[in-house]
Amino acid sequence: MKWLGVSLFLGLIPLVSLDFSVLALGAPERPWLLETSSTVAGSAPSIQFLPLDEITIDDLITYFANGTLTSVDLVRAYIERIFEVNHVLHAVGEINPDALSIARVLDAERVQGRLRGPLHGVPILLKDNIATMDKMNNTAGSYALVGATVTREATVVAKLRSAGAIILGKATMGEWAQCRSRKASSSHGWSAYGGQVYGAYYPQQDPSGSSSGSAVAVSVGLALASIGTETSGSIVNPSEKGNGVGIKPTLGLTSRSMVIPISLRQDTVGPMARTVKDAAYVLSAISGQDKFDNWTSAQPFRHRSTPDYVKACDFFGLKGVLIGIPRNGIEYFLDERTKPIMDDFEKAIQVMSNAGAAIVDNANFPAFDFPAFSRNASIVLDTDFVTGLAEYFLHLDHNPFGIHSLKDLASFTKGDPREEYPDRDTYVWDRELSRNISSGSSESYRAYEANLKMGLEEGVVGALDRYGCDVLVLPTFASFHLPAIAGLPIVTVPLGYYPADTPLVMNLKGTTVSVAPNIPFGISFVGRAWSEEKLISVAYAFEQRTMVRQRVKPLVSPTFELQNIAHVQDPVSDSNLNNGTSQQGSQKTILNRARSQMIGRISSLRGWTLSQLETIDMVSRSSL
Repeated sequence: MKWLGVSLFLGLIPLVSLDFSVLALGAPERPWLLETSSTVAGSAPSIQFLPLDEITIDDLITYFANGTLTSVDLVRAYIERIFEVNHVLHAVGEINPDALSIARVLDAERVQGRLRGPLHGVPILLKDNIATMDKMNNTAGSYALVGATVTREATVVAKLRSAGAIILGKATMGEWAQCRSRKASSSHGWSAYGGQVYGAYYPQQDPSGSSSGSAVAVSVGLALASIGTETSGSIVNPSEKGNGVGIKPTLGLTSRSMVIPISLRQDTVGPMARTVKDAAYVLSAISGQDKFDNWTSAQPFRHRSTPDYVKACDFFGLKGVLIGIPRNGIEYFLDERTKPIMDDFEKAIQVMSNAGAAIVDNANFPAFDFPAFSRNASIVLDTDFVTGLAEYFLHLDHNPFGIHSLKDLASFTKGDPREEYPDRDTYVWDRELSRNISSGSSESYRAYEANLKMGLEEGVVGALDRYGCDVLVLPTFASFHLPAIAGLPIVTVPLGYYPADTPLVMNLKGTTVSVAPNIPFGISFVGRAWSEEKLISVAYAFEQRTMVRQRVKPLVSPTFELQNIAHVQDPVSDSNLNNGTSQQGSQKTILNRARSQMIGRISSLRGWTLSQLETIDMVSRSSL
């Protein structure tokens, strides 16, 4: 990695450039860091590990199998990388205090020849609306749920644990999955509890969506993969802005049980990774039926077993595939900002054609009425959120603030200054509470039925059937609307990035940069329900022929790598990872301690006073 520094900005005025390369040199509190060490788990000094922002599950399987790496050391490395850049990116809200203990158990199982699967000992982050029964919070970004505990763990988490994955921590997210404020009143990736997540490819970059921290953390190698949720774009949009891969599954392929909801009729849980194959590994682990989520009973697979999606990763997956381009679903969103995206999109079509795909241009949706399905979606989401949120509160074992309804939550939010009301309003909640209709009302059901028709026979399925296509392809910015309302799958992969002469565009609130040079964008493959295998096959074939991710590098990236860990002694004891008087206090203590060590180190080497750096750093540390 050549990017060694990051500029901290007040507004868009650079004040100072801080060279983060010094952070990998270690500090007295961390005797396990060696400036020149390339030894891990007793390996020979000649071992050269891949960078952690490029490493894959297959690489880890190899390292684990030949004894050159342990899960304990891998967890240590990821924690160090989080400490190194989280004060700028705010991607990780909490580190699991039990991560090292879990890693030790899994290492012992590996030594004994007991492997749970390809995810054995692999650290993964969870979006902070996916409930765990451990020492971490599940807040959806709000102080209203800090300290709350649940009666059972999310099914996808139980599946990950069963597969041998290590839950490394919770990724910061847009508060209540961006379901609180109007766009001009808040920003993607902001939450009261986690602060403002920033993308790594431009200073103050808008990370997009609500699975913001999940995407940013993966993009710079703070974990191997992460789990996000999507109601309408919140996996695929952050993934594209993080130069990564996101899979929004068919509604019902993965359980939503004990995931803080927006809409039972649109929510999905899916993987976010740097490669299609890694995302496929994770999807295979988390998919399947669940008695706590009736929608999963619709899965059509024989013997109640979901496919092995990794087997779908085929370099020749484009050969003979009929790919449709629904131009009328793209043109609606075009403006001057989308020209670089469309230029690369047209080149991508040629890549697919050269790989043996048959391209059907103008494979248009039979109808595309964006205002109409947006109005309907507003009714569906509003009514579902009120009902689903109250249902989630019923499953809290400990509810510290006695919140049982959206009305209670709105009252808490408006009364707690940490929630930044009224600067960040509650417009969405106010609208939801004013409807006075339930999710089971005829009005809500009519809106849902109308959207199903627009998303299916008048939308994606209608286009596929009319033109005999296997898959539709769109730029990611235009890909997610119809699949959201119809419960259909999407796979997004990197397509390109904005060129150097791109004018800056701020978000509506004026707090993050939405468009700028170096910010990545993606291309998405859309299909019928349960067509993940086909989509993964096509996406993998495209990814392997283009390798776009390697062409654009983040401006903020950790320098700590596996070579910097010596297998000598414990880096951070489990107790040190949980040394506060409350869980909230312990996690904030960890990140504040790391930040103070980093700034102190930079101050001593660069000649800046600590007070000067503290003042400069205020703009980028709202989560600490």
